[in-house]
Amino acid sequence: MEDIAGKNFKVVIVGSGPAGLTAALYAARADLAPLVLEGPEPGGQLTTTTDVENFPGYPDGVMGPQMMEDFKKQAARFGADVRYGTVDKIDFDKRPFRLSVDEEHEIFADAIIVSTGASAKWLGIESEQRLRGRGVTACATCDGAFFRNQHVIVIGGGDTAMEEATFLTRFASKVTIIHRRDEFRASKTMQKRALSNPKINVMWDSGVDEVLGDQVVDGVRIKNLKTGEKTVLSDVTGVFLAIGHKPNTDLFKGVLDMDETGYILTQPKSSKTNMEGVFACGDAQDSHYRQAITAAGSGCMAAMDAEKWLEDKAEEATAAKTESVA
Repeated sequence: MEDIAGKNFKVVIVGSGPAGLTAALYAARADLAPLVLEGPEPGGQLTTTTDVENFPGYPDGVMGPQMMEDFKKQAARFGADVRYGTVDKIDFDKRPFRLSVDEEHEIFADAIIVSTGASAKWLGIESEQRLRGRGVTACATCDGAFFRNQHVIVIGGGDTAMEEATFLTRFASKVTIIHRRDEFRASKTMQKRALSNPKINVMWDSGVDEVLGDQVVDGVRIKNLKTGEKTVLSDVTGVFLAIGHKPNTDLFKGVLDMDETGYILTQPKSSKTNMEGVFACGDAQDSHYRQAITAAGSGCMAAMDAEKWLEDKAEEATAAKTESVA
């Protein structure tokens, strides 16, 4: 990072999931030589995903980490500079924007594309946090293989929960889905795939009251949210969270307009934010679709919007210079 400290870039992309890397590809092909700062989770959420079957161009499916590596290589081929680094502060009051990276280096950007994505949510109970990494996890891809021939639970009812549960059946002897409602939010296809698997069963209208264990998970206490009845699953050794995500946008609070959850608001049919020269894409601004393909599409939009904005600013500067000479 020292070799770029103090350097000014036409475009800096904050985040490196499908949105950020697609933005990098388009910006690089437009000769903008973008800098991509990968952040604490290089490749974004797809690096914790198993088989991706619904992204065009991969007829046989692809592992999430491999797809993100493909994105990265393609962007780099056209001149994108992809680096591991976390932006911890941005000075929006001056132009070019000043960015602090890893609390050590400063760089400058004429335009910024925000593609910081979102992070998994947790239940917020003490036992969950105490046993996090000791049987409690939010990444089946990362940790599933540690639970061979064991009973695990998955908490959630959306597509992610169905995918996690199905994936875990490759290793676990039994997977129990804990869901607080009496029906899933997941797509019909994902529900059918999970519910038809003989290793998967469901506890409806239920939530985790406590994760049991001192050093590692050795059970869970489940509470029926309608009756209040509590049940202990004493053979559970793994707890997998799949209850949603929080946008990683704290860095931009008070500067960029957001909804009540923290998703960045953009102008209709645009990636433009309320701050001129700042664009947002991917899960940082999409609370509805949250798919790899829609994230990639919004990354394309952000790069094209940034390119057009930079062109307009350059033309304005040229015109002003010409007028002053005249």
